[in-house]
Amino acid sequence: MAVTKPYRRTFRQHVDGGYSAGGNWMYVMHPKFAIAPEQYVRAFKVLQKDLLELFDFIEPADVNLPCYSYRTHELHMRTCIEIEANCKAILSENGYVRAGASDWNMGDYKKLNLTHFLSEYEVRSSVWHGSLNVRRPFASWGGGELLPWYQAYNQAKHDRFNKFALANFEALIDAFCALVALLSAQFGTYEFEPAMYSTAYGHPTDGFEIAIGGHFHVKFPSNLPATDRYDFNWQDLDKRQADPFQTLTF
Repeated sequence: MAVTKPYRRTFRQHVDGGYSAGGNWMYVMHPKFAIAPEQYVRAFKVLQKDLLELFDFIEPADVNLPCYSYRTHELHMRTCIEIEANCKAILSENGYVRAGASDWNMGDYKKLNLTHFLSEYEVRSSVWHGSLNVRRPFASWGGGELLPWYQAYNQAKHDRFNKFALANFEALIDAFCALVALLSAQFGTYEFEPAMYSTAYGHPTDGFEIAIGGHFHVKFPSNLPATDRYDFNWQDLDKRQADPFQTLTF
């Protein structure tokens, strides 16, 4: 049986194979779906603005992936901090508790791969020279492995002198694509701006959609198990229940 009520901060494929038929994506706009989602989108857009400025100095290209600087280090750190903030928001708003743990870590965040299918997300930059512009930043989680860009973040954060080169352009791009995927897995392409309605759910020939922020593109998972897909009429569900959402089980 498919999922008959949407989960909080969880954007999913429907039983028809799509994400938006009949306005069923509009649950992301409900005030009980997420706490202050616009703040997370705004933080992302500030980061994207700074990343695009960096593109004026480091050309987005395969050959430049090993480049590193204090600027790539700074943006890498900030992006990973924002990823952690989003992961914590999803877990906390779905009632996640780990006994004896005051601080959550990547072991806790990895549980979101089972609920948000992050390892299936593909993200690409709209401007790139070379063949490596499509990234699957959470792919390692699909094989039970660590995330290289996040490992680089931890090492470069705690030992910048010796691990500085790990916070390179590639790690930054992968981390930023991870943030794009994470936002997409929560809110689709809705940006929480006044009078803003999503118009991005078309049918591009290559399967990518314009992501939040308008620069990157995201390909949503298309192969979720039938029992994990959403199956509801949002308009009817919203009218019948004061709180039309449920919490995830981790």
